[in-house]
Amino acid sequence: MVCLGNICRSPMAHVVLADRIAAAGLGDPRRVEVVSCGTGDWHVGDPMDPRAASTLRDAGYDPSSHRARHFDDGWLAECDVLFAMDEQNLADIGGRSDRVMLFRDLDPTEPGGIVPDPYYGGEDGFTEVLAMVERTSDAIVAALPAALGRD
Repeated sequence: MVCLGNICRSPMAHVVLADRIAAAGLGDPRRVEVVSCGTGDWHVGDPMDPRAASTLRDAGYDPSSHRARHFDDGWLAECDVLFAMDEQNLADIGGRSDRVMLFRDLDPTEPGGIVPDPYYGGEDGFTEVLAMVERTSDAIVAALPAALGRD
């Protein structure tokens, strides 16, 4: 999961997707591990934005372990799939490929859309991002058994 600062969108997607994967019984870290990072480095080591964390907590998720990380080119080799939150994040990590795409390419409601950055807006933006992240995470988890060879 990749966004700009790794304090709002990508950590929200990270927490929700990891939760959904665990609930589906697919949480073996040797097979499936969810990580997140930002293309900018100014928040490295910081916790999630308090508004993002509050939105997740209110929905029953635990955001407490997140600490912002910075993307480097090693992620391209280490990760099987990279999901960028918007077109600029996608460009910043080298552009689209068979393993690099927009997170919402798998959104069942609006495939190919971006996850808007709620940082400069109000609480509603974080709620909107959570809804996008939840439905897209459900679609990703539904596709995982086939991708892992476990139909």
